[in-house]
Amino acid sequence: MNVIGKKICEVRKLKGLTQEELAELSKVNIRTIQRVENDENIHRGKTLSSICEVLEIDQEDLQKVENEEKKKSYLNKVIEGIFLVILNIVIISIYGYVTLAHNANLNSRFGGILLSFFVPYFIVSVTRSMSGLERILKFGSGHFFYFILISVSLGFIRGFISGLFPCLGISLAVLYYAGKLLGTLDQKNN
Repeated sequence: MNVIGKKICEVRKLKGLTQEELAELSKVNIRTIQRVENDENIHRGKTLSSICEVLEIDQEDLQKVENEEKKKSYLNKVIEGIFLVILNIVIISIYGYVTLAHNANLNSRFGGILLSFFVPYFIVSVTRSMSGLERILKFGSGHFFYFILISVSLGFIRGFISGLFPCLGISLAVLYYAGKLLGTLDQKNN
């Protein structure tokens, strides 16, 4: 529910009015009241002003509150985007360090393969409500950029032999398919 619709619904209930009574008093269709409260359409100025007049709400205050909520929402999206970029850089840096470093041996490469399974599996277990594609776009986009960067700078063969590309592939596969696996296991347990 949007801020305006929520506030209108709240004040209407406080005043003890039903949607039908509010529609009659404000000379608006009941379906319009339902749409405003459920944020199903953009409310016109005249409709909103007549509803606000009946409920004795200042329409300008409602608009200010809604604009503040939009700013907060935008800021949250920017912060989330910055966090996801940093998280992607950290994850791919770990894979690169354990597979491409000059002192990387067989043990560290095996550790990279284990990490490429367990790190995404942890992400999947925390973000079960996301679809596999959304998870790959948010948490696996850095893998694609790193794949291209290493292919161009060091070559595909070096990336594959070092174990980096298999690690990236395993990680992307786990990000996409582990949600389905966890969902299947949850259904069997219930």
